[in-house]
Amino acid sequence: MDRDGDENPVSQLVAAALDGDHASWNALVDRYTPLVLSVVRRHRLQGSDAEDVVQTVWLRLVENLGGIREPAALPGWIVTTTRNECLHVIRKQRLVSPADLGEEGWPDGAGEPAVDSDLLAAERHEALLMALAELPERQRTLLLLLVEDPPVSYDEISRRLGIPIGSIGPTRARALSRVRAFQAVQALLNA
Repeated sequence: MDRDGDENPVSQLVAAALDGDHASWNALVDRYTPLVLSVVRRHRLQGSDAEDVVQTVWLRLVENLGGIREPAALPGWIVTTTRNECLHVIRKQRLVSPADLGEEGWPDGAGEPAVDSDLLAAERHEALLMALAELPERQRTLLLLLVEDPPVSYDEISRRLGIPIGSIGPTRARALSRVRAFQAVQALLNA
């Protein structure tokens, strides 16, 4: 028996949320909020603008959850919806306070931003968050504990997850294998 199997795959969470199960809806929000926030950060929205986008994305999901044909495509739907909402907010801001950096130039010493490298880093981060969201809870928690700063000891990880120290490495290997197999991550690895 694979103890790392996902007790709540996205299809089950979506079905239960559609049936009015608040715990399933909360699990969807908890699982995909880091993904939403990464897209918002990539668009450099902050404060009330960022909060508005996050709230609007979840509202759009409530409105459209029944129309999502393939629950496995939910992360992509969330990314697209978040991106569209960010662009809507940005367009609205431009109407209010136009600024043309081409005429004014970049702030002293700032130079032109490395758009390509920033975009590539954001795409990688987004793909990893999508893959992480699809992992079973125990594997997702393990990977997050392994990248904490300051580092968490294996003894502490064992205690928090209730697994033997000797299971940490194999569980990490299975989790990383699933992350590498995720379609968006594969696309970046093969690019």
